Amino acid sequence: MQLSVLWDIDHTLIDNAGVSKEIYAAAFTALAGFAPDGPARTEGRTDRLIMREMLLRHGVPEPRWELVQAALEHAGEDRFEELRTRGTALPGASYALKAVAEHESWVSSVLTGNIAANARVKLAAFGLDPLVDLSVGAFGSDGVQRPELVAVARERVRLSYGTGQDRTVVLVGDTPRDIEAALSTGSHVIAVATGMHSQEELASAGAAIVLPDLADTAGLVRHLELIAAR
Repeated sequence: MQLSVLWDIDHTLIDNAGVSKEIYAAAFTALAGFAPDGPARTEGRTDRLIMREMLLRHGVPEPRWELVQAALEHAGEDRFEELRTRGTALPGASYALKAVAEHESWVSSVLTGNIAANARVKLAAFGLDPLVDLSVGAFGSDGVQRPELVAVARERVRLSYGTGQDRTVVLVGDTPRDIEAALSTGSHVIAVATGMHSQEELASAGAAIVLPDLADTAGLVRHLELIAAR
């Protein structure tokens, strides 16, 4: 019954109300010296990929990753209060996290395109950060493509909890990229239609389980228990 549940953050656990796009724009401006001509392309991409594409689109040479990450961290910290004021935790998110955390043999963390510092900012803005073990999560600083993050999280869980590589992994997310990351790494996925993609689109992308949102805590836990028992 050992299980690792890895949650996406934006549009799965929280609605950032556009603050994420402002973070990328501010980080870009700090690096490039001028404002971007349009918003960042996100849709489940990692921060490494998002910033790389923004810089290339504007003809700006890509700085060392350490500089890009520092700019993102600063922009995220500056917008904590803005995020808390404008954004919100999505329906059922806190109850879902609490329910999963209550299972002793389950590990609950995140698999997100955000860098670690901004993942913490986004969860802390709505009091969700104590409900997951961020030390074993995988973040946008850990790889360029989302599937790369699954192995990172698996290894961090193994080192921290002393479990084998055969621990079942479930990704919970709202985009086809979450589904691709799960299916391409032998993981399970529960998709939620709380982002820009409909339930039909998520099912077409390959998700066997698609929920309208996280409001039905008992139903979510039943799905996870069935996956863990396989």
